Amino acid sequence: MDADVTDSPPPAPDHRAEDEPRPDTPTPPEPAGPTEGAPTEGAPTEAGSTEADAPGDQPTATATAEGEPAAPGDGNTRRHWLRWTALGVSFLVLAAAGTGWWFYKKLDNNIRTDTTAAAELERYEKERPPPGADNAQNLLLIGSDSRAGSNSRYGRDDGGSQRSDTTILLHLAADRKSATAVSLPRDLMADVPDCLKQDGTRTKARFAQFNEAFEVGGAACTIRTVEKLTGIRVDHHMVVDFSGFKDMVDAVDGVEVCLKQPVDDRQAHLKLPAGRQTLHGEQALGFVRARHGFGDGSDTERMDRQQQFLGSLVRKVQSNGVLLNPTRLYPVLDAMTKSLTTDPGLNSLKDLYDLVRGMRGIPTDKVQFLTVPRRPYTYDTNRDELVQPAARVLFQQLRDDRPLQVAPAGTTEQNKGDGNARTGTPEGADGSASDDKPDDPVSPSPAPTYPGSNAAVGMCG
Repeated sequence: MDADVTDSPPPAPDHRAEDEPRPDTPTPPEPAGPTEGAPTEGAPTEAGSTEADAPGDQPTATATAEGEPAAPGDGNTRRHWLRWTALGVSFLVLAAAGTGWWFYKKLDNNIRTDTTAAAELERYEKERPPPGADNAQNLLLIGSDSRAGSNSRYGRDDGGSQRSDTTILLHLAADRKSATAVSLPRDLMADVPDCLKQDGTRTKARFAQFNEAFEVGGAACTIRTVEKLTGIRVDHHMVVDFSGFKDMVDAVDGVEVCLKQPVDDRQAHLKLPAGRQTLHGEQALGFVRARHGFGDGSDTERMDRQQQFLGSLVRKVQSNGVLLNPTRLYPVLDAMTKSLTTDPGLNSLKDLYDLVRGMRGIPTDKVQFLTVPRRPYTYDTNRDELVQPAARVLFQQLRDDRPLQVAPAGTTEQNKGDGNARTGTPEGADGSASDDKPDDPVSPSPAPTYPGSNAAVGMCG
């Protein structure tokens, strides 16, 4: 069968003389006839042009992704779209930056600054303890039970006065590998210095119940009382109110607790069944404030419960990745900043972020909670006093940024000797149940162990 021949037009004639050889043109071999499957002379190539086309005879056409020739103006069109795409991306970046700045300023403006406390502390700077170990920090966390404003539902507002239901001295180790939270009982008897009252008058120094310091002189008076009691310089302080605490618990979608017995405390507006359950805002607040519906109704038991709840809260925040997830972190920051009153050194979102960033790498088992060693006050069993020298040992460990350990109350290691867990006396701090070998000068003293808990355990074990 004869091979098919295309109908392509013949190549353009060469106008040179017939006897004039073409320069650089090899003599073509004798045609052997068309080969099946090979393109014939003048047939379109895959690039969309014929072999006879001379460069420059026609506008160059760019092939599209599908192999079809593009129009000569497609390059301009592509550049046009690229410019519009760049403008669109730039607009989105600016919009995102503007939104982020708005959120930042909103959170930043939520924080209230206690300038009065700063001025009062500056006045008594010479009386304050010296700074501690480099990069270690001591923060005083004060839970205010003010009944003013939206907190009036929790009790009578007697002119906006406030008391400290909870006071915790938080020590952050210099290497940021551990954090120790020490609760100070509200009923502890302590030397309260002369303090500036809200009306501008000053109180007289006196030996009184610890939480009176906050009632009469606010954060500055409490800080000076703590520094006199412990010899530890307070670097920063935060005051958290009722509403803010509830909002923070709701922002992490509640905190899990476990109860051995049902609770019914009308004063705290709290009624809970026994067993494992998740508490949200109002219930969580009642849980950490209640006294009469739990055990013996003592403030000591309430502090232990508060420590366990805070440990569960820390674990919930870390386990859910809240600190690394902006969409989950923002509600927590919003609730926290709305509830905070701080010193000028912590009154910005950047300052708080730097603080949290330094803490987020601390393992939960190294976030420890304990109560200062105390016992019933000699002259009034409804009040507390420090157990010495155990309290001095604890305060010295914190001042020197040396490690200490906590263990559940009632463990064998804690109760060698004479029931130290009941009073919060550490192992080896008062000469009882110590494994130290006085005859061996090279044996290092073991880190004191105190009754307490850590955030890895939580309330449900």
